[in-house]
Amino acid sequence: MLVDSHCHLNDLDLYPLADTLLEEAQASGVCTVLVPGYDRASSLRAIALAERFTDVYAAVGFHPQDAEQVTERDYDDLAMWCRHEKVVAIGEIGLDYHYDHVPRDVQQQVFSQQIALAKRMNKPVIIHDREAHHDVLETLRATDAAAIGGVLHCFSGSVEMMREAIDLNFYIGLGGPVTFKNAKKPVEVACAVPAERLLVETDAPWLAPVPHRGKTNKPSYVRLIAEHIANLRSITLEELATQTTANARALFGLGTR
Repeated sequence: MLVDSHCHLNDLDLYPLADTLLEEAQASGVCTVLVPGYDRASSLRAIALAERFTDVYAAVGFHPQDAEQVTERDYDDLAMWCRHEKVVAIGEIGLDYHYDHVPRDVQQQVFSQQIALAKRMNKPVIIHDREAHHDVLETLRATDAAAIGGVLHCFSGSVEMMREAIDLNFYIGLGGPVTFKNAKKPVEVACAVPAERLLVETDAPWLAPVPHRGKTNKPSYVRLIAEHIANLRSITLEELATQTTANARALFGLGTR
């Protein structure tokens, strides 16, 4: 059985379809789905889904593209949400330099504050890193994020960066891009990452794997991603599923709450 370690069933396009999507996922061998928030409303929807479905867990947090809107009340509520029995992480949080809509210093401040909160609440973190590899690693070091660990989701860095992240007590999340024709770095990482540090994810509704690239992604497609990575690593799907599910359970404490 597989864990989709990053799936936005809380996205407004997927949220009304959660029942059907989870049934499809279960039929594809997906036993658990982790739903991360990216702002106040999506974090609350993630919690609502986790309350409704036994095999859904939530993460709560503020995406870097929403950093300018984060208030002190939001940090207070984040701490409150973390006390919910089905909230297993803070995320997704991080840095996004692709569009530069939000000043980088503001992103970094909100990122650091959420890591500090995660440390106080003893929750791992789910990291969003888009074109900000150096600053993400520097922030993780500066905040001693290794104390709680987490995952660099939809990992797009090099093998060298992967090793640095693992040294900081982080897991590596791989999704649809590893199946893309031009996926050089994700393929190299998929082959090199230690088995005990690998997670699989969809990032649905975005980044659907081949042969569904460009279409709406679904949690059931994590099987396609896992099959592709298993082929790259010359192991069976069952072996990869067993290891990545154990990894997700170890990091997030799934099934223990």
